[in-house]
Amino acid sequence: MEFVDRLLTCADCGGEFIFTAGEQLFFFDKQFKNDPKRCKPCKSKRAGASARPGNGPAAAGISRTETRTVCSDCGIETTVPFKPTQGRPVLCRQCFQNKRDGATAVVTPIENVPGSIDNVTVNANVIVMATHAPHA
Repeated sequence: MEFVDRLLTCADCGGEFIFTAGEQLFFFDKQFKNDPKRCKPCKSKRAGASARPGNGPAAAGISRTETRTVCSDCGIETTVPFKPTQGRPVLCRQCFQNKRDGATAVVTPIENVPGSIDNVTVNANVIVMATHAPHA
């Protein structure tokens, strides 16, 4: 399919703008059904206006759902900004941050653990210690 530059009229300012062949190819590749309605300056103004405070869902009277639940890792009561799904773990902010930061488990054979373990009954041959991986 061959595309040629077309002249369109802006829905906001009424000015004419060129819908280039390259833009048409982009729209075709993305399977967009409609031509653009606004020139680039009006589109930029509109995008900037929606990014300002007071134009989001809270300004429209839509509040975020806060659900009280218990953290699956540490057991403390917390609130989360969604309704938890049954069977999926829910983490408090601290545990979520720890997982996101790349907490890893290091397995050390029990004979290599320093210190006395005379008062501990050991039923396994390894001790698992949680550490944080260094940031790259």
